[in-house]
Order: sequence, then structure tokens, then C-alpha cells
Amino acid sequence: MNGIDVAIFQTINQFAGRWPFLDSLGVFFASRLEYFLWFALFLFLLKNFKKNIFFVLHTFGAAAFSRYFIAQVVRWIWYRPRPFLVMNVNQLLQHTNEASFPSGHASFYFAMSTVVYLHNKKAGIIFFIASLLITFSRIFVGIHWPTDILAGGIIGILSGKAVVYFFKKFALSEKLKLLR
Repeated sequence: MNGIDVAIFQTINQFAGRWPFLDSLGVFFASRLEYFLWFALFLFLLKNFKKNIFFVLHTFGAAAFSRYFIAQVVRWIWYRPRPFLVMNVNQLLQHTNEASFPSGHASFYFAMSTVVYLHNKKAGIIFFIASLLITFSRIFVGIHWPTDILAGGIIGILSGKAVVYFFKKFALSEKLKLLR
């Protein structure tokens, strides 16, 4: 971590532990808001299952690829300790001591948001706002560095675009529909 990363982290994290309402909001965004995004994708399926099933599968595929492949490979190559392991922080959320860089949440939810945005711009904007709240709050609660979030977000956006491109390029959705 560099000096700018530490300074930005401390600027955000210094507000944790001061006001119960803000703390509750930060913990909610960091650990629960993501379920609303999952529910929103479920609503796409309820609205029109046949039309949206491949879109939802692409969304989860991109998110899983981003988080469980790309981000995990980076973590294996480059271990970076979490803020609470190397300095005193206002930690509001407990977390394991696994690698911090890049943020798995950022890579997952920004990949998800990218695919949603490329499918439905209005819903995508809402997903991106929620992703920003989820990931920014993970700095606030003391479990990620700002560059963890930035790198995870970049990985997620690129993964989302790559998955959409891959499926369009090879027309996999159309081929899978024909198999039914």
C-alpha cells in the first residue's frame, strides 16, 4: 500500500464508530445491499423468464468469472494484507484474514452491473450505484483499501464486457436456445 492509499483509507474510515446510524448504514451497505441486487435479477426472471434467462445467466457468469477466477488468480500472485492487519482501524465488520487485493466484492458486483447495464441502461445505472455503495462502504467499515476496490471494479467491468462480447461474438445464447 502506498501513502495515498493509506491517506484515502484513513479519511473514509475515520468516520466509522462515531455515529450509530452511519455505522449501521455502512454495515448494511457492505454486507446486505448485495441481496437486493440478487433479488432484482430474480425480478427480471419473473418479468419474462424466456427472454431474460440468458441475460441473467450471463450476468452471474461474468460475476463469477471475475470474482472466482480473475480476482482469485491475482490474489494468489500478489498477497496484500487487509487494513486491519497492518494498522489500527475502526473495524465495523469482521472479516477473514485472506488477501485484500483485489476486492472480490468489487469485481463481482461491477461485473454484474456491467452486464446489466449493457442489457438495460436504467437498471444498469441502479446496479452501478448499488455497487459503488457496497464497495465504498467496505473501506468505511475497515476491511478494504481504496485501491482494492478500484482494481476489483476495473476487473469486474472488463470481465462483464468480455463475457457479453464472447456470448455475442459466438452467438452462444442463440445456439443454446436452439438446443431446447
